[in-house]
Amino acid sequence: MKLKYAFLNLFIGCISLLIVNNKLCTSVKAEELLNIELNKEIQEGKFLIGLKQYLGGENDSFSKKKSINFITEKGFLNLISSNGIKHKSKQINITWVDLPIKNPKTIERIVFGPFASYESAKKQADKLKDKGFETTVAYPKNWEVWIPFQDDLPEFELKNKIFRKIKNSQIIPVLRSEYGVMKLKGPVYIYAQEEIKINGVNFGKNFFLIKDLYGTWTLVQKIEFDDYLAGVLPYEIGPNSPLEALKAQAVIARTWGIFNSDRFNMDKYHLCISTQCQVYKPSQITNKKVQKAIEATSNLILTHSNQPINAFYHGSNGGVSATAGESWQIKDYSYFNSIIDGSKSLNENFKLPIASESDLNNFLDFDQEQFYGSNHSLFRWNKKISSLDIKEKLIKNKLMNINDDVLDLNAIERGYSGRVIKLEIQTNKVNKSIVLVKDDIRRVLNFIPSNLFTINKLSDNLWLLRGGGFGHGVGLSQSGAIEMAKLGFSYEQILNHYYRDAKLKKIEILSQRKLSN
Repeated sequence: MKLKYAFLNLFIGCISLLIVNNKLCTSVKAEELLNIELNKEIQEGKFLIGLKQYLGGENDSFSKKKSINFITEKGFLNLISSNGIKHKSKQINITWVDLPIKNPKTIERIVFGPFASYESAKKQADKLKDKGFETTVAYPKNWEVWIPFQDDLPEFELKNKIFRKIKNSQIIPVLRSEYGVMKLKGPVYIYAQEEIKINGVNFGKNFFLIKDLYGTWTLVQKIEFDDYLAGVLPYEIGPNSPLEALKAQAVIARTWGIFNSDRFNMDKYHLCISTQCQVYKPSQITNKKVQKAIEATSNLILTHSNQPINAFYHGSNGGVSATAGESWQIKDYSYFNSIIDGSKSLNENFKLPIASESDLNNFLDFDQEQFYGSNHSLFRWNKKISSLDIKEKLIKNKLMNINDDVLDLNAIERGYSGRVIKLEIQTNKVNKSIVLVKDDIRRVLNFIPSNLFTINKLSDNLWLLRGGGFGHGVGLSQSGAIEMAKLGFSYEQILNHYYRDAKLKKIEILSQRKLSN
């Protein structure tokens, strides 16, 4: 299938392994093994997943003592480095060292953000690009947009800062073996014919070490779509979910991954493994129900105008779904409609939009049993928050000074589904209030489960937030899909319920076409 994405032509290695009697064919050069195009991998049904980020740096929480150990129990490990080093053994140990640079250089850039999501960062990057700026969407800790520093830059409406750093050292991976110590150059390719244990955990068979934008390194796994989904479904919707709900999750997880596969172009892989992408963990035990759901929907994705959709999903919508434009600072997609998520009689009782606080209170009071997904633990919730709670979060996000105080909290704008899209926080500074917009509300005040809430002032420094749902509320509600499956709905009906204008389509995988020829 023809994809619409114009991925950056970042090459990190083309892995066409030809193995004869466990030996690499001599006709295949090491350089060819390290020359892969990101877009081509997607077309061949494979993701490059950033398993562990920021290796060798201050934020490295994976490599103990700045060391990674690769082991196989039976066969041999193979290592190929971009500087020509080849190594084969039962165990490979790589450590990180800081080496001085002969000619230190100054790095300068303008940084916009932080943004609560990739979607909001990408929107701002596109606006800057339209004005002629060269942009990079990056994720050092939070989503940011970078542009090169220039002396004559104009005033920007968006909050920004100048980043300036003298780079006088670099983090280098080093191979330690019985033959000595060898410096490696990325990408470094490590592979075997059987499962490889990395720091004691089975992960897979094909890996890269790739240098990122921040001077650190990423451990990247190359994995086929269906094997990736086997590590997503148990941690996203849960392995014990009904089969039809698992099938629906398999389709949208595959679709979401393909649509968003340019998310980490800047760091030369497709996706991460956290909630900033989809939660993924290597599948240690094959779950028969999960496997059945993946196989039954193999290569199926949701499309609109013959292209993959941005298949958002979440835990619980609290009984009403949101449009994309309500949740992020992005355009709306036609396949996301705000709907009352429940029975026909429920839809007769409530009509959208939910325009006011009183309308939302009435909605939250209604009989929960008529909604899909009402068994979710956060389908309805109450949060008491103090001015101190709010102040701590604002100070942490550099939006308030320690000597300021929070006076009041107001929802000054709601979206079509009743969600708060502008939250005003009044302070004791004259004519000074802080307004959080859409996804920044939950990024800054991260104790709030969703933006679907009303505000009730209990005292001068205490408020009760009364709300529903967990997550952004766009697309499929996982708890809703589970309940629909229990009620007898097929996965096709579940997908049609949450993505109204989208169509199921089987994608063509190039590697399969080659095999069939």
